[in-house]
Amino acid sequence: MQPFAEKHFGPTRDTDRPATLPASMKILGLDMGSKRIGLAVSDEDETFAFPRGKLDREGRDKDLAALARLIEEEAIEHVVVGVPLHMSGRQSKGAEAARTFAKALAAHVELPVDTLDERLTTVEAERALHATGRRAKDQREVVDAVAASIILSTYLDLRRNREQGSGDT
Repeated sequence: MQPFAEKHFGPTRDTDRPATLPASMKILGLDMGSKRIGLAVSDEDETFAFPRGKLDREGRDKDLAALARLIEEEAIEHVVVGVPLHMSGRQSKGAEAARTFAKALAAHVELPVDTLDERLTTVEAERALHATGRRAKDQREVVDAVAASIILSTYLDLRRNREQGSGDT
């Protein structure tokens, strides 16, 4: 089953741009963990996702404030939050927490925030880092950011596919 953007929180941006301009913007991808949040940022053309590090969790209010600063610094216009579902597709505690955080982030920064099924992204990130020859100890420092970039890349691909598909009639 192909991952799908699940929910959308916050304002939409469809009316924010004239129809004659391409809809391009920077998007922030988040890989939610109990101790860290992995970060990734797209280019303005929404083509590539770049790992941006991690945010050590310090409580919801501090996490929201730190993300708001990053959003302002990077001129982010949209956010996607990975939702870790069980392999069966059932809701997990982490998935519920990610959706709750996405809703709080949308209200805090007044930007559109989507959620995306992110099953196996951490495993995929660990494998990708292992393939580069990085030791397991080194991987812990970057695996969250790589997982966030995988979430963001998946989301960008889904957006492109949806836009290309909507043009076919």
